Amino acid sequence: MTAMEKIQEVRDSKWFSNLTTLIILAYASILGFKTLDEVKGEYDLFLTFADHFVTVYFVFELAIKMVAEKRFLNFFKSGWNIFDFVIVFITLLPLESSSFAAIARLMRVFRILRLFTARPELKSIIDMLIKAVPSIIDIVILMFIIFYIYAIIGSFFFVDLPSGLWKDFLISMLTLFRVLTFEDWTDVMYEAMEVYPWAWVYFVSFVIIAAFVFFNLFVAVIIGEMQKLQESEMKEEIHADSLKLDVLLEEIKALRSEVKELKEKDK
Repeated sequence: MTAMEKIQEVRDSKWFSNLTTLIILAYASILGFKTLDEVKGEYDLFLTFADHFVTVYFVFELAIKMVAEKRFLNFFKSGWNIFDFVIVFITLLPLESSSFAAIARLMRVFRILRLFTARPELKSIIDMLIKAVPSIIDIVILMFIIFYIYAIIGSFFFVDLPSGLWKDFLISMLTLFRVLTFEDWTDVMYEAMEVYPWAWVYFVSFVIIAAFVFFNLFVAVIIGEMQKLQESEMKEEIHADSLKLDVLLEEIKALRSEVKELKEKDK
């Protein structure tokens, strides 16, 4: 096995992925401890060492991924690789002693996002969510139309209520968002019913449409994308198995021809 093959094996190995995940989780815990006042003074040296260790490891990991590519530029053809490179590069910038020290400390938090690239399963989920974005945008647009219609109706009928929750269009939109989150939405409904007994129809219909119907639409879109992802993975596995089968059949044919040639020589 050549040196390049060994590096590629390390890059694709499960233990390397698990090690990166463990280090990122440990670093996330360290960032949490650094916010505690009782920890700052006593463990400053350890926290600083851990921060430098994680930086060195990320550079080492990135170097392995770059070297493992047959061509260096192939590394930047993957959006996930670019994501890793940008995060590591920004955290290497010497901003601690400058006026951008606060930004530098903030950027270190984004190292935790590298957990997405360290776990292939997480990458698949994120890719699936990205593919679902067009459908989700359509649902959001449809939801905005429903919000718009109900906000206009609410501000028209309930504008004189003493709470002031319907005094204009924008406030009505916020009130409907409160109803959507079920945050004391019955109080809003009962106040309107004191003046308009039929108001329950307005609120119940909005909850059914916005909360239940649209929530199920979001779930349906995500489940549909997950099924597509599973089907594509199954097709890839079937294709890989068929290639292996073709190779085996070719080898069997070659062996048969060799056996025939040996028999003919014996005769």
